[in-house]
Amino acid sequence: MEKELAVGEVARRSGVAVSALHFYERKGLIHSHRNAGNQRRYARDVLRRLAVIRVAQRLGIPLSHVGDAFSVLPAGRPPTRAEWARMSARWRAELDRRIEALQALRDQLADCIGCGCLSLRRCRLSNPHDALGVDGEGARRLPALEGLD
Repeated sequence: MEKELAVGEVARRSGVAVSALHFYERKGLIHSHRNAGNQRRYARDVLRRLAVIRVAQRLGIPLSHVGDAFSVLPAGRPPTRAEWARMSARWRAELDRRIEALQALRDQLADCIGCGCLSLRRCRLSNPHDALGVDGEGARRLPALEGLD
């Protein structure tokens, strides 16, 4: 039988704080069981899962997406190369969308620096997609009340 790891050993080997391990466990990303002395014990594959979690976090992948990816994996073993490829392909598309959005924001920022509007109400960066702003400032969705000018 594989040697199981205590929570402190998992924290030391993974570089993840004990409190973060407990958090990931509450989120269902990793699992432990209690030994006869009521101490948490982790299977060795938890180290690989933690490595995947840390990489995903560095990329800005939400933990819910990591949980979705882990939910299709069999318990008790690390992801295979093929499973990692499927996870990373899904995340790659999401990263590509985010990169495009950041590039568009960067390009708008370059235009914005020289515009001189200094208006947070009309600024395309602080108030994006303001379709009603073209009609001017103020409420635009309130129905007009006849006789009350």
